[in-house]
Amino acid sequence: MNTLAEYGFTDRIRGLFLLSFPSAISSAESPTELPAIEPARAVRADRGRVLLMTHHGPLHVETDGSVVTGDWVALARNNDDGASPPVVVGILPRYATLQRKRAHDPLSEAQVLGANLDLVGVVVPIDRPLSANRLERTLVAAWDSGAVPIIILTKADLSSRFDEVVAQTIERARGVEVFTTSAEAGDGLDALHERIGAGNTLALIGPSGAGKSTLINALAETDVQDTGQVRAGDGKGRHTTTARELIPLGSGSVLMDTPGVRGFALWDAEDGLEAVFGDIEELFPHCRFNDCAHNAEPGCAVQAAMDGGALEERRWLSYQKMQRELASLHRRQSVVEQRRHGKSFHRVAKEAAKAKDYRNRFAEG
Repeated sequence: MNTLAEYGFTDRIRGLFLLSFPSAISSAESPTELPAIEPARAVRADRGRVLLMTHHGPLHVETDGSVVTGDWVALARNNDDGASPPVVVGILPRYATLQRKRAHDPLSEAQVLGANLDLVGVVVPIDRPLSANRLERTLVAAWDSGAVPIIILTKADLSSRFDEVVAQTIERARGVEVFTTSAEAGDGLDALHERIGAGNTLALIGPSGAGKSTLINALAETDVQDTGQVRAGDGKGRHTTTARELIPLGSGSVLMDTPGVRGFALWDAEDGLEAVFGDIEELFPHCRFNDCAHNAEPGCAVQAAMDGGALEERRWLSYQKMQRELASLHRRQSVVEQRRHGKSFHRVAKEAAKAKDYRNRFAEG
């Protein structure tokens, strides 16, 4: 069995691989001159150690930490003696990347949650009140990843507020597909399977206790993930998933489970912000003044929309908060870049001064 195909290796990925690593073709023609280069996919990444799936089965390799779950990589094997361990010699350019800003990171670096995703499933449990702000924030990141977001409602069998939450979610989704599921009863699983499709990868993101692991077990039709109890008081659960990992569903469909996230700090998500809040940004050109701050200025289209009920104030405040967050991120990035440029300039100047001093001493000598 072609095990790599179970993890999404399609003709399209094969073409991208050969385009990015043409030496893979020559190595196959001249195996004695170059190490054999083959495609592999990162199933799980734990710091500098990565579990890869290859045509020959799973394989653990050491890396420099740049490989993340979902990456397609070029793996080189030494054909001379077979004693040298296989090494990753390249990473296929990512066509979709789900990322967020690292929590409490003053340097404002991105944390990549997964690569080469076709779909991002925002998991929303029905057995608790819907957090509209959280849903919008997660959709912004999902749209910005380059993948297609979908919303997956879970625990449909556990809530008496089924119709209410579903209606609210569809309203907040702004055209994003919504799937209602019950892992226990098996409801909605066939439709979700069909939406994933052969050769595609779906990443699941959501809070702890949202039912991601139970949903994965139901889709995979086996207990591949541990599940835990949810506290009745606040609806929160423990992190039964501790690392991002790819799980094959058959026919090349792949799931990526992620640990529950308490917060989702945005990272360069202007495109995602436009996708989720495009209706708000379309109001700006209709303001009377080009520099309208959308507060109390006369002729403000945003204020008029809220007064008329066309725009929810909560939604406007959510948009403003994310705008401020991104603006703050860009300011910090600018400061870091200036510091790096300054250090580089001083280093060059210092080296030039040393070179000049050396030339002067040589001339005097």
